Amino acid sequence: MSRLVPPYIETLEPYRPGLDAETVRRMYGLERIVKLASNENPLGPSPLAVEAMRRTLDGLNLYPTGGRSLREVLAREFETKVENVITGSGSEGIMSNIIRTFLCDDDEVLTTEAAFGGFQVLARSRGVAYRTVPYREWRYDLPALAAAITEKTKIIYLANPNNPTGTIFTRQEFDAFYQHVPTRVLIILDEAYFEYAQTNPRYPDSLHYRYDNVITLRTYSKVYGLAGVRIGYGFAHEALIENLLKVKLPFEPSAVAEAAGIAALRDREFLHHTLELNARAQRLLEGGLREMGFEVTPSEANFVMVPLRNEAAARTLFEELLRQGVIIRHLSGFGLPHCVRISTGTTEQIEICLEAIRRSRERVFEEEHNHVSRA
Repeated sequence: MSRLVPPYIETLEPYRPGLDAETVRRMYGLERIVKLASNENPLGPSPLAVEAMRRTLDGLNLYPTGGRSLREVLAREFETKVENVITGSGSEGIMSNIIRTFLCDDDEVLTTEAAFGGFQVLARSRGVAYRTVPYREWRYDLPALAAAITEKTKIIYLANPNNPTGTIFTRQEFDAFYQHVPTRVLIILDEAYFEYAQTNPRYPDSLHYRYDNVITLRTYSKVYGLAGVRIGYGFAHEALIENLLKVKLPFEPSAVAEAAGIAALRDREFLHHTLELNARAQRLLEGGLREMGFEVTPSEANFVMVPLRNEAAARTLFEELLRQGVIIRHLSGFGLPHCVRISTGTTEQIEICLEAIRRSRERVFEEEHNHVSRA
């Protein structure tokens, strides 16, 4: 059977989602589980989206429109043409179509080390060269990325805000970087956490400066609480969208997802409540972690990243919290084995998480100290 599988697929490590609450409940026999691992909205889905999904149920015997209605709504919402809009099964679904549409065998993909794990898997699954440059202070090093562009570079992936670090680059930094990017190179700007960062005056909303070789990706999974529905969208030059539509599955997204996406855009109250809760929870989480002596990477998203001195300390923190019913994300699968990522939740969830970390702190710091002593 191995002869049927290309070597780059056979050796590929699949994307592994964070643990779910039911699995942890069974593993440790716990009643209360707090999941802060996957950057989900703790308020649940938009109520308007839920009602819209219910209304579609009687028509599930019919094929969906393939996103046409949602594309029209998004075009009006963001003041662009339908020809500039694409939809898909989450932003990862569109990423997958980008990989299939634009990459040839001799092309290269360029991004930062430890980029979003879902993109890493998709890009490597094509079997092309996958090249990275290191972070600089946990931010994309755009000058280094510009210097790393070669004749074979076809796609550059940038996430802003970035997952898993939560950091951003500014419009000035992006504009300086863009001057070094050939027009033959496609830039993917992954803005999955756009809504959390948009009020920061330093944050560049990419829809305000359109370039022909840039495709912007956004999602309903985070701020709109629709991660389980799988719905995302993107904006690009109509020639890029035209070719992506040739590759996209003909009836993607589903009728349920499309209805949810249309309704969620109208739910301004839910959006405001989500952002307000996130700001409070993030202040509480960051303050509590720093008070206990942990380093926290400044974040413009709905999570924070905590770098520790070594993998043993990060794994200890992850496992100690699991035993107490708190699920966070150990970032070994992203390529950062000495880091963990903690999503924001409700005030109660954050307080439970911080208390669990306080009970685990001595063991974590002991692992850090043991590593330094052995070194």
